[in-house]
Amino acid sequence: MSFEIPKTQHGCVFDKNNGPIVYKEIPVPVPKPSEILIHVLFSGVCHTDLHAWKGDWPLATKLPLVGGHEGAGVVVAKGSEVKNFELGDYAGIKWLNGSCMGCEFCMQGAEPNCAKADLSGYTHDGSFQEYATADAVQAPHIKKGTPLDAVAPVLCAGVTVYKALKTADLKAGQWVAISGAAGGLGSLAIQYAKAMGLRPLAIDGGEEKGKLCKELGAEVYVDFLKSKDIVKDVIAATDGGPHGVINVSVSEKAISQSTEYVRTLGKVVLVGLPAHSYCKSEVFSQVVKSVEIKGSYVGNREDTAEALDFFERGLVKSPFKVVGLSELPRVFKLMAEGKILGRYVLDTSK
Repeated sequence: MSFEIPKTQHGCVFDKNNGPIVYKEIPVPVPKPSEILIHVLFSGVCHTDLHAWKGDWPLATKLPLVGGHEGAGVVVAKGSEVKNFELGDYAGIKWLNGSCMGCEFCMQGAEPNCAKADLSGYTHDGSFQEYATADAVQAPHIKKGTPLDAVAPVLCAGVTVYKALKTADLKAGQWVAISGAAGGLGSLAIQYAKAMGLRPLAIDGGEEKGKLCKELGAEVYVDFLKSKDIVKDVIAATDGGPHGVINVSVSEKAISQSTEYVRTLGKVVLVGLPAHSYCKSEVFSQVVKSVEIKGSYVGNREDTAEALDFFERGLVKSPFKVVGLSELPRVFKLMAEGKILGRYVLDTSK
């Protein structure tokens, strides 16, 4: 099998943080010996992509940059050292593009925590282009026949919340609160929680978001726009507070509130990364209640395979809307305004 690969393609590029995002013709990259070249057909848009463009995290991006790290497509070329992919295979592009594989973190399966991690759409040109390279060791395999537009958001949003739920270490039948529940990560977190036998309580703002959360399996919806006391309402709805909290919102206030309403012996998992923010926990209560506050980054290769398996078995799906790649600036604007339900997925051919 062989593919005709063009010399140029279209992609979205910015030359400086917070500068113009330009949809233009750029060269098709050539894979290194350890890489595959993926014809990206669809790419989800993550809040992390917005941060990469703004440059408001304490981690510098490469510049110029092609963002994106929820890409799904077909392998059309591969380097000389690649043995785990064949041409024509379906493959994904996820946040972690590569790591050293030799440090103490990589050796225990915590490759995302590697100090030399290479990040798609941040330190490595990502999926907001028609053709992109990916490290063959980290690139996820996608089963043939899988709808690539639907699976794209699972490659970051799905894997991230699935890993967070594993980090919470909850038992079937226990309550888990999800803040920012109607967004790209939260909408999948509800479904993974349900599939894992947990009782999801969704927190977000507005009736439309509440309707979506309930449709996806949330047992309870708490609307912060209507609630006069979020902490009191969450504790009442869960008869003492949720056993775990998955914070995927980008609200510092929401994160700190979760340390108040979580149940005694509960776990607060931090996932969303609002810039320049802190998680504030009242020390006396945290000690007396023996509350654990944990950070959860993205998943490793095992987490990714497991998260994809849930999708392939039809247990989770991302509510998404497809638009053209050239519409990325508009999607970022909607995202910054908090007006997105679920996920936007970009068709790279438009």
